[in-house]
Amino acid sequence: MINALKYFPGKYFAILMVMVTCFLFLARQHSFAQNVSADEGKKLFQGRCASCHNVNKTLTGPALAKVDERHSMPWIISFVKGSQAMVKSGDKEALDVFNKHNQIVMPDHPDLSDNQIESIVAYIKTEAKNPVADAAPFARPGKKVLHRMPLSIYNYPFMIGYVALILLMIGVLISLVNIKSYESHVHPE
Repeated sequence: MINALKYFPGKYFAILMVMVTCFLFLARQHSFAQNVSADEGKKLFQGRCASCHNVNKTLTGPALAKVDERHSMPWIISFVKGSQAMVKSGDKEALDVFNKHNQIVMPDHPDLSDNQIESIVAYIKTEAKNPVADAAPFARPGKKVLHRMPLSIYNYPFMIGYVALILLMIGVLISLVNIKSYESHVHPE
């Protein structure tokens, strides 16, 4: 079998398209992933911490406002990743927190990265600055705020990626048809 790409005139264009597409998808996935973001921290806090913690009120777990002033960041990271390991090792601060809250075990979160935990602390810092409002005794009618943008033409990053993917698929299909056509002319059966 001959190397069809050797005779294909647009091989450099096809290779360039694949490289650009891969770069765009990887850049989109990895961009700013390492930065500490209070917005990312809010999502993580709501998903992982809010069932037991509040920023300004003690619930099952302690109120977390000014946690960065009470403990160092390396200690917070270690505690979030493995609170019971710290308690069992005899860490004084961990034992104080554990005993103060009726020895209720905080679940370990070893899957969270240091940056994610720092994002949660950044969110706690920004949330602690906001004044605490009393909760309304009843729900107020109003428009529900969407947490994600619905799929639409106005979601530009998604649409650009979608169009690029469709164009890439069309380009690959055309290339495959051209290669197959070329091979059938070179090696008729």
